[in-house]
Amino acid sequence: MDLTYAFALNHENQFAPRHFGDADKFAIYRREGEEIKFVKDIDNKFRDYDDEVKHGSKKKGKAIIDFLKSEGVNVLVSRQFGRNITMVNKHFIPVVITNENPEEVVEILRRHRHWIVEEWESSKSDFKLFKVKSSVLKLRIEE
Repeated sequence: MDLTYAFALNHENQFAPRHFGDADKFAIYRREGEEIKFVKDIDNKFRDYDDEVKHGSKKKGKAIIDFLKSEGVNVLVSRQFGRNITMVNKHFIPVVITNENPEEVVEILRRHRHWIVEEWESSKSDFKLFKVKSSVLKLRIEE
């Protein structure tokens, strides 16, 4: 099964310690067979969307969800997720990472691809949150 990932990156092509929706851009990667390959960068035009709400804007969350679904994304990868995580996990597998370097994260995701594929194939929504450090921990997201 092929999966499409959206990495939440800053302008320096690093994972920054901020919520997924506050990223400067989304780097799109596609898993094809054993490899995870870079496809394209997309500027996050929703970063300042609905500014009257500081964090957790449902309107901003829905806009990002709709946009990334139209791009065929299955997995979101970020250093942090905000209050909209309960909306996010109905559509995507959220993965929290500690690394800043996307190449290192690609390698970790490649090594543990079977867990993510298993989660995608066994769930239709309410996907579990993966936390990736030196190993993978899969958690149920509580409202």
